[in-house]
Amino acid sequence: MTVFIHHLAATVAVAVLALTSAAPALAAVPPLKPADYAKILADPSRPEADRKDDEARKPTEVLGFAQVRPGETVLEIEVGRGWMTELISRAVGPTGKVVTQNPKQFAYSGPAMAARHVNGALANVTDTTTPFDALQPADKSIDRVLWVLGPHEIYYAPKDSPALGDQTKTYAEIFRVLKPGGAFVAMDHAAAAGEPSSTGGTIHRVDPAIVLAAAKAAGFKFEAKSDILANPADDHSKMVFDPTLRRHTDQFLFRFVKPK
Repeated sequence: MTVFIHHLAATVAVAVLALTSAAPALAAVPPLKPADYAKILADPSRPEADRKDDEARKPTEVLGFAQVRPGETVLEIEVGRGWMTELISRAVGPTGKVVTQNPKQFAYSGPAMAARHVNGALANVTDTTTPFDALQPADKSIDRVLWVLGPHEIYYAPKDSPALGDQTKTYAEIFRVLKPGGAFVAMDHAAAAGEPSSTGGTIHRVDPAIVLAAAKAAGFKFEAKSDILANPADDHSKMVFDPTLRRHTDQFLFRFVKPK
């Protein structure tokens, strides 16, 4: 009996050691470096139309700040035509996964994303169509959530269409799908400090303080910010599609963490 107990204890100890040693394995994988992104950006298979935006959108710096790692499962909210999706897919590699999300009101996104999947491209990407407040990933299944140039959209109601998602529930959904210790990266066009959230539906901007407060209220811990896409010359009054400012708005970039 004593021998059996000792054998059982040893077996349990080995199992626990295996679990504890495997758990941090993905976290131990370092984020991609600028040289890694340089190779991704230079890949001749990238659509030519995507390349034209590289200089203005600074993907190396943005994804470097997001700390994307090979093998991760990333949820990209509001992917639009998939410019960033292409880069995230290559960054996480064949052992990683990307789940994309777009509201059904963004009808243009479907054909655009379908075109990117032609001939088996983006094999590690799964597209979903949901409101912002009803994301499809299961609880605690996502390593990293990126919402690029989109948080203002929850304050925008398309004409003759319901809102794209409840403002409070949206951040709760992001918190729900993230693994403990997972990161949420939010980036958007900045509205002037103190402006109401309604600017999201008029000039497609949002006061950074609104996003910061909403994320904290959902349970996130603020970790870092970056000014890599800041533009002090932007007076925050123009529509983001104004040709004199397009692709050069003052943009904020935040990283939050879901507490373990």
